[in-house]
Amino acid sequence: MAKYRCSYCQSDISGYRAQCAECFDIDLCLQCFSCGAELGTHKRDHSYKIFNDSPVGAFDITKAWSLAEETMLLDAVEQYGFGNWQDDVASHVESRSAEECQDHYVTFYVNGSIGRETIVLTKSPVKDHSCPEGGPLSPSITTPISPIELSIQEQHDLGYMPFRDDFEREHDNEAETVISSLANNYDDDELDIAVKLVQVDRYRTRLKERERRKRIAREYNLIQAAASLIKPKSQTPKKRTSKDEKEFQEKMKVYAQFQSSAEHEEFLEKCQEEKELKARITELWKYRESGITKMDEVDDYEDELYKREKKRENKKKLGSSSPIKRVSMVSKKAAGGIEEKLDILIDDEGLKDEGDENEMKDMSILPSYGMLSEREKKLCNSIGMTPANYMTIKTCIIKDYLQRRQGIPVKIRYPSGLDKTHRRKIMSFLTDNGWIMAV
Repeated sequence: MAKYRCSYCQSDISGYRAQCAECFDIDLCLQCFSCGAELGTHKRDHSYKIFNDSPVGAFDITKAWSLAEETMLLDAVEQYGFGNWQDDVASHVESRSAEECQDHYVTFYVNGSIGRETIVLTKSPVKDHSCPEGGPLSPSITTPISPIELSIQEQHDLGYMPFRDDFEREHDNEAETVISSLANNYDDDELDIAVKLVQVDRYRTRLKERERRKRIAREYNLIQAAASLIKPKSQTPKKRTSKDEKEFQEKMKVYAQFQSSAEHEEFLEKCQEEKELKARITELWKYRESGITKMDEVDDYEDELYKREKKRENKKKLGSSSPIKRVSMVSKKAAGGIEEKLDILIDDEGLKDEGDENEMKDMSILPSYGMLSEREKKLCNSIGMTPANYMTIKTCIIKDYLQRRQGIPVKIRYPSGLDKTHRRKIMSFLTDNGWIMAV
């Protein structure tokens, strides 16, 4: 039904109409307007406007689409793809809803005369893979898999998933990278499409090879045989390989082509054992040259050696950090030259107490000395350790002890170069004085 009627002839107006710009509610059809019709206060010389209530559309429908809307709809479908009506196509057209865009495009461009002339519908023999109610997924594709008798531990070791008949790492495990970056673009030409199809064929060939190998492994019971060859994992933690051992193993790889896997591992173990024996023999020879004949004397020897080296280091540090004291020592030596000569003849054991007193005096100028108790000062003096190092080790031990009491797993990290004997003495000292509890 027309929206407007001619004010003069009372006929419905479809299409263009003339509206008086000076009179209220005066609309004339083109025939009455061309005859110069006058009505009431309306005169033929009044100004007017021309309106068109039924715009020209590409298709003959009641609610016609303008040519601009048709163009925007086609551009949106080409840019965003068929089916994205809600978010992309409707927002691009703006004047139409998503349902209107979908109905109009499907009606005239797919099912209409344009679609029949441009879209070639080829019926392909598509097989129905839908599963019946309660049946397996894709029954025409999925074939029943006979279960393989493997324990849960063997399945875990092999990385085998029996219900899927797959491994965590398959043969040619990187086959999917061939097609992982493929995508259909609207500007692809025939050559691009052909190249992508070739890549898909390559991927399918590699999948067929993977399935062939899996089928052979099942037919000849190779999966069970592989599970029987896996050695049970030992509960003892695996020893870390040092950098030198890794370099040695890399050099010995050249001989692996002449040996089996077990023989090569045994060869590397024997070489490592030989290296350790040689190092141990060299260490024992050093003890023999130092006059050590019993293993019980080794710990005392190492302790005394460490104390002597530590005293030398402390004397060097004190000598370089306190030039004033060095002048006083020179004056003392000049004043008591005879005593210095006698000191050379006296045995080290006789000067032990005097050296400890002097070292206590020398240690009093070191950092963190005032934070130590009298017992801790004597401990640092006995093991030849600076107060700062002692405070660091003490902090580490107490912190790790408190974390263990809270159930937090910790890995103790002591300063590099810390002697085991000194560490044991500090641990026993802290235990005796109530800092920590005995483990």
